This record gives sequence, structure tokens and C-alpha cells, in this order.
Amino acid sequence: MTPVAIRRWAWLHKWSSLVCTIFMLLLCITGLPLIYHHEIGHLLGNEVEAKAMPADTPKANLDTIIAAAKAAHPGKQMMYMSQALDEPDIWNLTLGDNGTDTNYKAIAVDARTAEVLPTPQFEGSFMSVMFHLHVDLYAGLWGKLFLGFMGLLLLVAVVSGVVLYSPFMRKLDFGTVRRARTNRTKWLDLHNLLGIVTLTWLFVVGATGMINTWADLLLKYWQVTEMAAMIEPYKNAPPITRLASMEESIRQARAVEPDQKVAFVAFPGTPFTSAHHYGVFMHGDQALTSRLYKPVLIDAQTARVTDSRDLPWYLTALLISQPLHFGDYGGAALQFLWAALDVLTIIVLGSGLYLWLKRGATARTATEEETLAEPAAVPAFAQGEAR
Repeated sequence: MTPVAIRRWAWLHKWSSLVCTIFMLLLCITGLPLIYHHEIGHLLGNEVEAKAMPADTPKANLDTIIAAAKAAHPGKQMMYMSQALDEPDIWNLTLGDNGTDTNYKAIAVDARTAEVLPTPQFEGSFMSVMFHLHVDLYAGLWGKLFLGFMGLLLLVAVVSGVVLYSPFMRKLDFGTVRRARTNRTKWLDLHNLLGIVTLTWLFVVGATGMINTWADLLLKYWQVTEMAAMIEPYKNAPPITRLASMEESIRQARAVEPDQKVAFVAFPGTPFTSAHHYGVFMHGDQALTSRLYKPVLIDAQTARVTDSRDLPWYLTALLISQPLHFGDYGGAALQFLWAALDVLTIIVLGSGLYLWLKRGATARTATEEETLAEPAAVPAFAQGEAR
């Protein structure tokens, strides 16, 4: 590589790194507790837990569960209900004044007894703060898109760093840390070593994080294309006058997708369905298939299945990228690996910032020394350029 090319790549690496470093540090620091969000939630008492009962205890009727939730919040209407694979004894329900209410109420109900469980509020908790700082900086869609742009700059910094690594290490063995040299040189060697070690992970996490910031836009596109086609026959249908049984609606959805389980249900008027349908989103029970949803639309008055189709490729890519970003699909071992690489990345980012600040201080010191040694009539920076 020519010296000119090296300088160009170095410029690209420096400025892409400098612009995104502070935000990447923030994302790494906030992402660390999010890797262990379930464990921290249990430790802080923010996780809902069902009573211990025999494994063969029958499930309560879903209409009874919904009635219990409505009784806890009179005047509210159902928005969503969901059930996690690892918590089959709990239904999580969301209620609001309308289908798009942002001041919704979240409640948990025992799936066997239809008893309303104590539900700690997520908003305002420690994990809520970490989540919002990591996802949208408390700025909604624009915050997500801004962090997505920072993720893009991170990818540029990674690629340019790889390009520069080869000429930099041409005269050094891999892993060399020149401890006998200055602190700046030692940190430079450590920065390059940890950077190349975390390269693949950093690229994967940066790319999946960037994809995740597009979630709202991708969902909106799906709603005006695929979802619009699914509900086209109901375009001019009159408003619904009554809601069909949820128990019967779920039974119909399971008949269409017998090998899948219910992930969540969107009630009429919410963004994931229409004003005339229950949107029953099914998923598998394996590490990968549990992340892939398949919507089944149920007529909210008759409990009849009206459409069912796979999600498009771009939403599939989004759903796969989400667990890959946090490493929460491979058990404790993968969580530990993700956490360790996160800490190493914090060191890489912090050392890069230190090297830039140290270089600036060194340059200022050198400039002051040259100014004292040269005639005052000629500025030091001009003398350096002349040489």
C-alpha cells in the first residue's frame, strides 16, 4: 500500500472512530447489563414470578384471563397479550385507552388461576434507563436512527482499522506489546491487539445493532404493504360490534399452525393488525424458530382465520439480528462470552480515545518546544510544513 493510501485510510479511521467513540462507549456500558437483563431483573425484584403448582395444572380460559386484567383496570381496552416460552404459566397483558395509547398499563396474570400477579413497573427502573440509553437515547425514532448512523461509522472504523493493521504490524510479531517503550506506545499496541481480537464480534454486534435501529421503519413498511394486502377484503367493512372469544380464536390459530406456539396477540386497532382482526403471532420453540414470527389474522367477530403468511425477508433478518446482538440465544456460556467481548471493546474504545488525546498533548508539547527553539518571526506550524 502506498504512503498516500495509508494516510487516506488513517484519516478515515481516525475521524470515523472519533465521531462515534463516545456513543459506542455508552452503548457498550449500557449493553453490558442488558446481556444479563433477566438475571438482574430477578436480583432487583423486577421479574414477575408465578406460584409453584403441579406441572399438570390445567390452564385457565383465556377469556377469563382477559376479564381479570380488565377488572384490574376498569375502562381500559385490551391492546396486546403475550407469553414467553420460558414462562408458560404467565400471560403478560397490555391495556390502554385506545389501540395506540402510549400511557398503557402492563399487567401479568397467572395462566392457570387467572389471578392478577404483582407486576413491578419497568419504566423508571434501572434496567429501563439502561434500555432507553442503549436503544433510543430517550429520543424515539430519531434517537434510534442517530445511533444507527453511529453504528455505521463504527463499521467504517473497523474496516479501515483492518486495512491499516497489516502495514502497521509489518515489522512486529502478532500480539507484540512494546512494554519498554512509552505509555502511549504500549497502549497503541494493546489497542491494535484487542481491536483485531474483537474484530468479528464488534463487526457483528455493530451491524446487527444498526439493523435493529431500523425496526420501526421496517415495521411501518410491512404494515403498508404485506399487512395492507392481508386486510384488503375488510377495507370497507363496518366497525365491529362485538369481540369473539379469545379462547376460540387461539384454538383456530393453533389449528392453522399446529407446530407453533402463541408469541403474542394484537387486538383490533393496534398497529400490528387491523380494526377488524386479532393478529395472532406464532413462533417455534427452538433457539432460532422462537425468534421468527408468523402472523395469523383472525376475524375479531367470528373467530375465523382470514389469512396467514410468512414474514418478508427484511423482517426475518431483523428478528434474527436482535438475539444475535445481545447474545441471548445460547445460554450462560454465550452470555459470558458476549460480556467479556463487551468489556474488551470498552478497553479498545477507551484506549483509542486516550491515544488521540495523548497525541494532541504530545503535539502541543512539541510545538511549544519548537517555538522556543526557532525565531519568533516564523510560526512553528509553518516551519513544520516547510520541512
